[in-house]
Amino acid sequence: MKPEEVVPILEKGAGAGCTEALFTFGEYAEEVPEYREWLKELGYSSTLEYLVFLCETAINIGILPHTNAGIMTRSELKVLKPLNASMGLMLETTAVLEAHKDCPGKVPERRLETIREAGKLEIPYTTGLLVGIGESLKDRAESLEAIASLHREYGHIQEVIIQNFSPKTGTPMENFPEPSVEEIMDTVALARQVLPHDVAVQVAPNLIDPKALIVKGVTDLGGISPLTIDWINPEAEWPDVKDLQEKLGAVPLRERLPIYPQYVKNKWYSDRIGELIGRLSDGEGYRKLP
Repeated sequence: MKPEEVVPILEKGAGAGCTEALFTFGEYAEEVPEYREWLKELGYSSTLEYLVFLCETAINIGILPHTNAGIMTRSELKVLKPLNASMGLMLETTAVLEAHKDCPGKVPERRLETIREAGKLEIPYTTGLLVGIGESLKDRAESLEAIASLHREYGHIQEVIIQNFSPKTGTPMENFPEPSVEEIMDTVALARQVLPHDVAVQVAPNLIDPKALIVKGVTDLGGISPLTIDWINPEAEWPDVKDLQEKLGAVPLRERLPIYPQYVKNKWYSDRIGELIGRLSDGEGYRKLP
């Protein structure tokens, strides 16, 4: 998206009370000649340079950036750290699978290295598993153990998403079956068992009914946009927050920022976004009521 497309969305988001701008890119976008030419026409030499502009713009408008731009080097993470409330990268799995064939950005060791470097830099971080791409239950357990180990060492994993694979038309896996609800429930329970208690387990409420999963250990439902589609899963509509609360009954929803409360209280953020976080958060580190 061009700046003239992004800025109005950010402005409308701020007006609607949104607190997070998710900036996400495909793996190795700059290897595509057309994309490099597009960046050049915008006046940017790299995705990183464009990201810096977008993050600065979001902050100035009053929304906290969260960047998920695939594998990143330590130097790239250092550039983006002061401009992001949190960052993320889905581990997906530590297994070597046919689903990731010819995808160098999906090599588990490379993704783990990015997550590790984020920990060294004390960046509040989101990661997760993609369930149903050919991995076994043992693979899922090993993936969760790898995440737990990194968190025990660096303390930076704020949430782990348990995301069910959703086949997309026109992709090599379009006929691949979706995982069953039972598989997701078992994986959520496994995640809660393996992960440290201060790491949230998240599911996306537009991809799966979260009510039964809360009993299994889900503690977070991610972000819900009142303005935009889910660009990662555009076929899945966001639920209405009021409808979601009615469905959950006695389980209360409480809004947070893209940086989790414990990291707000421990000041895992830069001076550049400190004033904005102070304005948006309450005394417990959650979203201040408007």
